[in-house]
Amino acid sequence: MEVLKPRLIPLLLATTVGGMAVAEPWPLAPVPFLATLVGGALAAAASGVLNCLWEQDLDARMVRTSRRALPSGRLAQHQALALAIGLTSASVLILTLLVNPLAAALTLIGLCSYVLLYTAWLKPRTSQNIVIGGLAGAIPPLVGAVAASAHPGWGGLWLFSLVMLWTPAHFWSLALLLREDYRSVGIPMLPVVKGAEVTAHWIRVYGLLTVGMSFFGILALPTGGWLYGILILPFNARLLQLVDRLKRQPEEPQPARSLFRWSILYLFGVCLLLVLSRTPLVTASVTPLELLRMFLSNSPLGAA
Repeated sequence: MEVLKPRLIPLLLATTVGGMAVAEPWPLAPVPFLATLVGGALAAAASGVLNCLWEQDLDARMVRTSRRALPSGRLAQHQALALAIGLTSASVLILTLLVNPLAAALTLIGLCSYVLLYTAWLKPRTSQNIVIGGLAGAIPPLVGAVAASAHPGWGGLWLFSLVMLWTPAHFWSLALLLREDYRSVGIPMLPVVKGAEVTAHWIRVYGLLTVGMSFFGILALPTGGWLYGILILPFNARLLQLVDRLKRQPEEPQPARSLFRWSILYLFGVCLLLVLSRTPLVTASVTPLELLRMFLSNSPLGAA
């Protein structure tokens, strides 16, 4: 269970469902819906195992991670590798047979980009590792959209872009808390290379970009965009509040911790709002513009 990194999986599945919600048809039939989530969970678990395998020597050198299953010797390398192969094979098989081959291919691309592009190539080489490496975490919305409509569509591409912009602020707020660990093993995370003040500046930039991109969901949703646009306002207000607090106190751990925690809730919230906006009660109701037209047509001013 430790090498599967199960705590990371729910958010990936939430964005997968968000990708389904911005596509047509909605809701999906039970079999492809469940198969997409199961296949995605298995692939995410496999990427966690492969990440642990690749970084076991690195983990052994950090106090915080030295007691993990692989560096401590509680789990053998061949066992972990067999587990990763089995999980990956099951994921691809389920998605290919019960969803569609494109969903399976995208899932495999997401796994490879996390393990090979981010973990093996970018992470030890550049402070911008998570900006490009965030590709892996942004693939699930595309998988969800493809599972629903057999192509990503504008909605899937929008949610993919939102997650890409969300990732640096989310991850760098955690990196601020763990910068001494990264420094001790020579990983060039942005807080290690540029310091807390510069990191807080770029977190603010990506926070603003995330907020701006979030409003395009109003257009990306096939129906219910008006409800999403209203309900996203408090989520964005809180995100900007925490980003500004970190900008003022970049060296303090509490602002970074608060932003990291809220960023997780923020993305869960966005996906929840997308689903709520596609419920039959909302899609069957009139839009605010239609309400205004009805009011004007029945008012004395409208009659005149």
